[in-house]
Parts: sequence; structure tokens; C-alpha cells
Amino acid sequence: MDQHAGKVPAITLGFWITKILATTLGETGGDTVTMTMNWGYLAGTALFLGVLLVLVCLQIRARTFRPWLYWATIVASTTAGTTMADFADRSLGIGYTGGSLVLLTCVLSSLWLWKHTQGSISLQMLKDPRAEAFYWLTITFSQTLGTALGDWMADDGGLGYEKSALLFAALLVVVAAGYFWTRISRVWLFWAAFILTRPLGAAMGDWLDKPLASGGLALSRPLATAVIAGAMILCISLLPQRASGSPERA
Repeated sequence: MDQHAGKVPAITLGFWITKILATTLGETGGDTVTMTMNWGYLAGTALFLGVLLVLVCLQIRARTFRPWLYWATIVASTTAGTTMADFADRSLGIGYTGGSLVLLTCVLSSLWLWKHTQGSISLQMLKDPRAEAFYWLTITFSQTLGTALGDWMADDGGLGYEKSALLFAALLVVVAAGYFWTRISRVWLFWAAFILTRPLGAAMGDWLDKPLASGGLALSRPLATAVIAGAMILCISLLPQRASGSPERA
């Protein structure tokens, strides 16, 4: 085994395609449990957080990169993020703007603490359980932030789901341009792209399953979830899945 290989996937086009599918799956899957199955946001959050904690522990205990375990953990984080954001925004009445600001603070604080205690937030430097715990904590905060941002732009921003998805896709193009044509830190560009894929997935998921009167396509949430899950399984099966390589410090 390559001594420099990490426990997270290499950042390739296949990674981003799978990540966008995972975030969309998290939106439709979370809504299926909390709305279609009538579990409610609190029970849905408890369910998905429990699954996420188990998978994170398995991921940290793993000694090598395991694609199916990694992506299952990503899906759990994005689904938990959906239900947590909805619970905070709707059940607790914080609202999309307040929730987005609180969660942005949580993401930035997690990244700052991670870099302050570990010396780097590079994915290539996940060499101990504490660094991995920061990684998954930051991911969960970013997934929850993305849900709130997607809802904020679609509802409070008045863009609707389709235009919100196009906006976040355009922002991802800007980040990609920064990667190819600037010298901005690749690590910070990664986290910017990682965060932006979540509201893109949230807007796409809502566009698929929300009622026609709300600007959605009114597709069945369970059916949409099954189709997206199938597409994600195909991506993991067919696209190259290799561990990240040599370290690059932030």
C-alpha cells in the first residue's frame, strides 16, 4: 500500500459528480423521512445523527480508504444536515437567514480550530483520529449550512429552486476558475466548492420534489431518492475510486 495514501478520495471530477449526487440525495432522503413518512424534523435529526455517528466511528477506525464506507458517511452527513437545518429554521423559528449565519460561523470556527490545533486543514494530513474528527465535524456543519443557504436563496431570496441551483452552479464555476487560473490556496478552494455543492444539491432536490405551486416538479420523494441513490451507486461502481495521494499543506 502507498505510504502516502489517505483515507479520503482523490479530488477528481468523479468526486464532485458523486458529491453533488450525495447532497441531492440527502435533501430528498431527509424530506422523505421527515415529511412523506411524517417523522418530523426532531425525530429525523435523531435518526440520521445516530447513523452518522456510527459511520464516522467506523470511518475513523478504518485503516485504508473504503469508498462505500466513505460515501455512506457523506450521505449520512448530508441527510442529517438537511433535517438539522430544517429543524432549526422551521421548528425552532430561527429562520433561513439566522440559521445560515449561525452555521457559517460554525463552519469557519471548525476550520479555524482544526488548523490551529493540527497545523493544516489539508485532506492529505488526516493522519490521526482528532484530525479526522475535525474533518467530519466540518463536513456536517457545511452540509447543514448548505441546506439553509439553499432554502434561503430559493425562498427568502425569491429565486426559486431552479434559479437557485443555477446560481450555485455558477459559483462553483467561479471556484473552478480560481483553481485553474489563480494561485489561491487549493485547500481553501476545496472547502469553498465543498460547501457550495450542498446548496446546489438542496436546490436540485427541492426542485424535484416540491409541489408545482412552490416551483417544484412534484415528483415522489421516495422515487426521486431511489433514482438518485441508484445514480450514485453507479458512479461509485464505475468511476475510479482511489485514495488521496501525497500531502499538500494549507
